[in-house]
Amino acid sequence: MPWLGAAYLWVKAAHVIFVIFLMAGLFMMPRFFVYHQETVPGSPEDKRWIEREARLLKIILNPSLTLVWVFGLMLMVEIGAWHFGWFHLKLLFVLALSGYHGWIAGYVKKLAKGERPLTDRQLRLLNEIPGVAAAVIVIAVIVKPF
Repeated sequence: MPWLGAAYLWVKAAHVIFVIFLMAGLFMMPRFFVYHQETVPGSPEDKRWIEREARLLKIILNPSLTLVWVFGLMLMVEIGAWHFGWFHLKLLFVLALSGYHGWIAGYVKKLAKGERPLTDRQLRLLNEIPGVAAAVIVIAVIVKPF
């Protein structure tokens, strides 16, 4: 029995909107990292990148991830998604993206401390993760291959 009623489409719309915000942040932050790593630790430019990254994390990424999960769980319950194979694939990749978000938050802290553990090339490769995950998630949800 549906419990969201007429709110279902609003919840679905909110879920998609915050997924878009989250993905934008997940694509932006590694690019920020590439530019940030080119600065000298402790320089005025370094401090500006630290501030930009903190704001992107605090204003866009963290709230978006939270709301994606809240609205997504509401939708999961509403449609009984746990019983569908496509949902398990989606959930696996959503968990991976959530872990990627956690890695991003950790890397923000490392850069703020002046640490530069990854190369520009490695960061550019890591920037492909959200795109691949988004493609798999969209195919799972739209095509429902199983």
